[in-house]
Amino acid sequence: MNDLGLIADLLTSPRVIALVGYSIDPSRPSNSVARYLRTHGFRVIPVNPQLHGASVDGERAYDRLVDIPRDERVDFVDVFRRGEFLEAVVDDALAAKIPAIWFQLDLSNIAAAERAEASGMRVVWDRCTAIEHRRIRQERA
Repeated sequence: MNDLGLIADLLTSPRVIALVGYSIDPSRPSNSVARYLRTHGFRVIPVNPQLHGASVDGERAYDRLVDIPRDERVDFVDVFRRGEFLEAVVDDALAAKIPAIWFQLDLSNIAAAERAEASGMRVVWDRCTAIEHRRIRQERA
């Protein structure tokens, strides 16, 4: 968990990210992080049942990870949900056979991350994808 090599692997080439807890409110962190990632070549698939089937920045929104069609390759899940919902997100990610999961800052349920890792997923815990991407870019500049 939180292996710097894993963080770099997930963030140094264009990837497809399913962002769980995506909000269309531009003031929410999930929105600003998604916007940042898109500007750096990542494809971000919004996952939030409140967006049920809407189109967000050209991407169809899904209710759950398992609703994303199997022929859509998802490289990792970026999670913006409160701690009490993380077990269900892990279950969904495992059922969808997504190989890696990234838990954003301050989610307060490390047991969910440990269970994901024990189940064979690659895991990043308590880190921000945008912050880490900026850090990697600065180190390589």
